[in-house]
Amino acid sequence: MTEPQATVVRRRVSAVWIVPVVAMLLGLWLVIDAYRRQGPEVRITFSTAEGIDEDATPVKVRNVEVGVVSKVALSDDLSAVVVTADLTADARGLLREDTRFWVVRPRVSRTGISGLGTIVSGAYIEIAPGIGDAADDYDFEGLDHEPPTPAGTPGLRVVLVSDSSGSLGVGDPVIYRGYSVGRVESSDLDVDSREVRYSVFIDSPYDRLVTSSTRFWNASGISAALSAEGATLSLASIDTLIAGGVAFDLPLSAVPGNPVGANEEFQLYADEASIDANPYRYGQQYVVSFYESVRGLNPGAPVTFRGIRIGSVERIMVREGTAEALDDGSDRPIPVLIRIEPGRFEMEDSRAGVQRLREALARAAQNGLRGVLESGNLLTGSLYVNFDFVDGVEPASVADFNGKPTLPTISGVFARLQQQVGQLLAKLNGLPLDQSVASANASIEALGTAAEALRDLLASDSVRELPEKLDDSLRRFDRTLAAYADDGGLPAQLTRTLEELDDTLQSVRAVAETLERDPNAVIFPTRPHPDPAPRAGRP
Repeated sequence: MTEPQATVVRRRVSAVWIVPVVAMLLGLWLVIDAYRRQGPEVRITFSTAEGIDEDATPVKVRNVEVGVVSKVALSDDLSAVVVTADLTADARGLLREDTRFWVVRPRVSRTGISGLGTIVSGAYIEIAPGIGDAADDYDFEGLDHEPPTPAGTPGLRVVLVSDSSGSLGVGDPVIYRGYSVGRVESSDLDVDSREVRYSVFIDSPYDRLVTSSTRFWNASGISAALSAEGATLSLASIDTLIAGGVAFDLPLSAVPGNPVGANEEFQLYADEASIDANPYRYGQQYVVSFYESVRGLNPGAPVTFRGIRIGSVERIMVREGTAEALDDGSDRPIPVLIRIEPGRFEMEDSRAGVQRLREALARAAQNGLRGVLESGNLLTGSLYVNFDFVDGVEPASVADFNGKPTLPTISGVFARLQQQVGQLLAKLNGLPLDQSVASANASIEALGTAAEALRDLLASDSVRELPEKLDDSLRRFDRTLAAYADDGGLPAQLTRTLEELDDTLQSVRAVAETLERDPNAVIFPTRPHPDPAPRAGRP
């Protein structure tokens, strides 16, 4: 028995299927190519759609068209306009987190005229490519004007703080010794601090000129000064004369300082003269309180240490102290806000210098440092605050007043004098003046009685005869002296007595000499012996 054998039958694919397969592959390739060529869709929010038209307004980078506006619509809250633009695939790499969009249209400002070409061609949207990370989504906030500094420009961005806006605007130049080295990028009003804040960009390599000792001032227009030497005019540059600007440099006799980081804050001074009057950047605010009148103590008044200026008065703290004293009727001192700068003590003009100043003043308060109001000018009545070490005071510590440190004070010379006068008057009021006056009246009456008795005594006959009796006594005394002055009087007798005394002394001298030669002469009288005759000798 034989097994069945399988038979393999080979069939060929019909050529008819080749056409649909090729068509399918071609369609897939076209879809992939179309997707690859299709660029991203971005949504840009502008404050207005002026000059923007659907399917007409182009999107450009450096005047190269990379897309077109496909839709213009209002935002949901009707506060802005959302512009949708279709970009080419090549523009995908331009979309970063810091990519910026703005509408280029004819614009006239004090810094110049721009966008004149759009008068003929129409407005268009410009892209400033970013350098950050790739954007997660394609929703962007459009700018109202061209950014002064392109993204990725090397340099330093700092913040200037001022009490008023002055004449500065976006795009104004930043000047260093007459040379333009940067620009003002933006200006904003801080509602909380009520300060105007400017963002300023300094191009590289000029950013190395900005240090911790650098000072910025408003260089807009022409500054004039009139002194005894004459009138002087100062002009930073022609650009600042027309459009305004900011200048910076080091104050006189200032050290270069240390490098600063991005977004460091600087004070914007009104003019160049102000930076020399206020050469220090860092300082510490303190509160000092006085019981006496502060009339004549004005903002800007000096704060000194033994006559050396160390800061200035900022303001009288009426809201924080005086109003409360009036509300509760208590006797409170008047707080005064001052600013002390470490640079004036030859300390480092930095935050580290401020910390060192705090520690030094805390130790000084323990050792008797006190503030006092002094008279700066007797004619104008101006006052200033002077600090010095006072003997005999209790150690004090740095306290806190409304979040600011305080320094201890004492009353001034005039206040202390008034206090002493008040104490003296109080003591006088406490004296028993009624009893004292009564005693004084009794003494005066007794003195009057004694005066009357003395007057009666002087009017008596015995007192009247006293001069005549005294005159008679003096005449008798004169006669007595004259009697002794005659030859037989007292002088002659004194002369004879002196002569006899002299003879007696001579006799005593002779006796003394005899006793000296022969002490036995007092007991055995001596006789003179004859001289012995010589005897003849034997032959």
